[in-house]
Amino acid sequence: MSNDRRLSAPGQLLVGADLPADGTLTAELPDVPLAELAAQHGLRPSAARPAVLGYLRQLWRRTSFIIAFATARNIAMYTEARLGQLWQVLTPLLNAGVYFLIFGVLLKINRGIPDYLGFLVTGVFVFNFTQRAFISSSTVITDSLPLIRALQFPRASLPLAYVMIEFQQMLLSMAVLAVILVSPLCHEPITWYWLLAIPALILQTIFNIGIGLLVARIGSTVNDFSQLLPFLMRTWLYLSGVLFSIAALQIRTHRWAIALLEINPAALYITLMRNALLLSQRLSAPGSKPYNAVRCALWNTKAKKFWYDSAYCHYYANPDHFWQFGIAWAVLALVVGFFFFWRAEAKYGRG
Repeated sequence: MSNDRRLSAPGQLLVGADLPADGTLTAELPDVPLAELAAQHGLRPSAARPAVLGYLRQLWRRTSFIIAFATARNIAMYTEARLGQLWQVLTPLLNAGVYFLIFGVLLKINRGIPDYLGFLVTGVFVFNFTQRAFISSSTVITDSLPLIRALQFPRASLPLAYVMIEFQQMLLSMAVLAVILVSPLCHEPITWYWLLAIPALILQTIFNIGIGLLVARIGSTVNDFSQLLPFLMRTWLYLSGVLFSIAALQIRTHRWAIALLEINPAALYITLMRNALLLSQRLSAPGSKPYNAVRCALWNTKAKKFWYDSAYCHYYANPDHFWQFGIAWAVLALVVGFFFFWRAEAKYGRG
């Protein structure tokens, strides 16, 4: 192109007298607001927050991506380890082994709980699912900033994918848990109640998705939140009956406080899973038999032959309502978490 030519607009060349004296080309904007001009041409901000229903449709269209992403991350997570995918199961198993050594053998807090090993392993596996989903979701936005800034997609896909990663690992853990429960270590029979583990796991997964969305937004704005979360989760573990039976506590005053501990979501999903898989828990749960002061007093001696007499003691929270509480927690967490995350959709990746 010769020096006397300048590009003014796509497809147009100015020559000779058409050039401004200073050699600078400018374009005059129409005398209308930019928002109105963008609306006339069907333009919108690239990071605008879509409507709720439109956002849900976008997420639904990316379901296959979310599942494929979770599967790929699960495979890649342990590729450099010698034992590979076995670490998905070994980690909660080792945690359960440590807890059993400390609390079951050394401190003997298992007194009064039949089949304490099955009781403990089930609690550790179920709580580990929620714990890992929370911790991984809390950093998903900050860890994925290059992807967020490069591509346009519903940001909720990321915490959803990370919860799916933990869900896939939980499925493998459940298979291992089933083997442990029917082994000579526990002697738990396979019954039709085992089918109740499926809705219990689904409710827990929905709850994890909701809270995962919530902590994902908090973690994207509060950098120190991911450092604080492990301590919060450890406190939650000790308050959720992972290591001991909340229902078997003997407290005459402040019974309402024990009832609140029983219906907190982590303890609730652990109890639903234990009641589904462990016959020993269904037979020994306080309130499962008509109240009998004499039989309950025998259980209070903590002698092994009277462990099942805890069924004749009063309950704190009515076990007949546990499924309703489980459904309520799952729906509440999903609705609150989704709307809390969606409201900040246009802010992720900025700053």
